[in-house]
Amino acid sequence: MTATIIDGKAVAERLRAGLAERIAALPFRPGLRVVRIGDDPASGVYVRNKDRAAMAAGFDSATIHLPAETSEATLLALIARLNADPAVDGILVQLPLPSQIRADAVIAAVDPAKDVDGFHPINAGRLASRQPGLIPCTPKGVMHLLREAGATLPGARAVVLGRSQIVGRPMLQLLLAADCTVTVVHSRTRDLPAECRRAEILVAAVGQPALVRGDWIAEGAIVIDVGINRGADGKLIGDVAFAEALPRAAAITPVPGGVGPMTIACLLENTLEAALARRSLPAE
Repeated sequence: MTATIIDGKAVAERLRAGLAERIAALPFRPGLRVVRIGDDPASGVYVRNKDRAAMAAGFDSATIHLPAETSEATLLALIARLNADPAVDGILVQLPLPSQIRADAVIAAVDPAKDVDGFHPINAGRLASRQPGLIPCTPKGVMHLLREAGATLPGARAVVLGRSQIVGRPMLQLLLAADCTVTVVHSRTRDLPAECRRAEILVAAVGQPALVRGDWIAEGAIVIDVGINRGADGKLIGDVAFAEALPRAAAITPVPGGVGPMTIACLLENTLEAALARRSLPAE
């Protein structure tokens, strides 16, 4: 058996094409503003990809680039202006932030109705209590990919490797909402390999290159690799030892070309949802 490769690029392209069709039928263009502070090279590539995808789908998208020495007060004042701007439907502040700016303060300052990253405590609470709200983009993209892979979610044993606010915790909530039986494992878990072997669905999101070895994966499991790391040769690799996983998994996402494109597509999906909700228009 060799695993089916889940093509995140193709799934993301279809999602973006569907969004473009919906936007073309609207009497307005949803507005997205991305705020970038400093010159982190990885953030720069990511923001440029977001800009290209947003413009191609018909969004009114722009990036506001601030210098690395920007103060927290200056950034919070900018966010307040974007919150008040009726042309702006979605606000994304690119992380990580410089050391003089508290990420928690910035996340809490964004209007929850425009929080297209889905990180605001109100949106996190809505997700946990199964109320409508904006969902973090990467976990939302993972759910798209699981359905693309034909996963039978109700009752499935799912293991989430990682407990971050950005991926692990919202991933737990989404899988629970899909009626999976979910275990979250992390650096303090006893016998991590044994816990991972129990998974019919394994979502790896810890940021450690090739941590998950082939013998950690149950025969026939669906493996979603959220990790994006630089290998010794400078190439991008995931949290899963891909070549070792191929003969064991039923389906697996590659790195790159798996979860990454879905994160951007789901950011655009969130922006459209926010725009429609702000105008009291139906989501579909």
